[in-house]
Amino acid sequence: MIKITRNPQQTCLALLVVACCCLPMLMAGQEKQASGRRRGLWNEYPAAQVERGRVQFQKTCGFCHGPDANGGSTGPNLMRSSVVRHDEKGDQIGPVVRNGFPGKGMPAFQLSSDQVMDIVAFLRFRLDESDRRSAAQAGAGYSLAKLLVGNAEAGKKFFDGAGKCSSCHSPAGDLKGIAGKYPPADLQARMLYPGDTQAPTATVTDASGKEYTGAVRLLSHYDVAIVDGSGWYRSWPLNSVKVKLDDRLAAHRQLLSVMTDADMHNLFAYLETLK
Repeated sequence: MIKITRNPQQTCLALLVVACCCLPMLMAGQEKQASGRRRGLWNEYPAAQVERGRVQFQKTCGFCHGPDANGGSTGPNLMRSSVVRHDEKGDQIGPVVRNGFPGKGMPAFQLSSDQVMDIVAFLRFRLDESDRRSAAQAGAGYSLAKLLVGNAEAGKKFFDGAGKCSSCHSPAGDLKGIAGKYPPADLQARMLYPGDTQAPTATVTDASGKEYTGAVRLLSHYDVAIVDGSGWYRSWPLNSVKVKLDDRLAAHRQLLSVMTDADMHNLFAYLETLK
């Protein structure tokens, strides 16, 4: 039998070569896993639903709005749409898809509730992508001078008066030091679109008078769906039930529809004084 002997230096060199070859593959795998985890942290819909929505959107809407909803030859960029921005589980997008905008050349599409929610999932995913790309480009580096063009005193009057902000917020309470917590661009974004990690809740009363309470999963002109405290998904045609909605951000959404540019700049100027 032949005995093979190796020089220790050759053995170390061989191991080093193997390690160098394997390291990129290991790092790529770890990066892919980390990327998936990062996506899961901020995407509110399952990846499979987003992908179904992508296919449905491209089939139904892509010829006008582009394959990624960034705008096409005849349709606007939906990343800038207030309907998409303010949508909560299909309550804004659903009616537009089903009813269309005849005056603007958008037809109505007869899609199922599941198909509509798939499109909602895709558009919310794309909006999150767009927001994060914009935040990376602006964020903390965006100059306060470019944003601070309003009047702080007028903003305080709006806060305490017409804006009714003081009915929920307090400069000595939840807003204390708010300007020192966020860069200017982030503060303005939070002021306009505060977001909420919790879905709105609703109490649904059916025809028999029985009540069901849970987190809203869908609320359109046609359907309402909730997930109750036991985890059951329940849905009804909207015209067959009574719905009492508890939406913590309802006042913000209502305010955006009536607030002028001057109000917005003045209110932001006031918030910037809360160091």
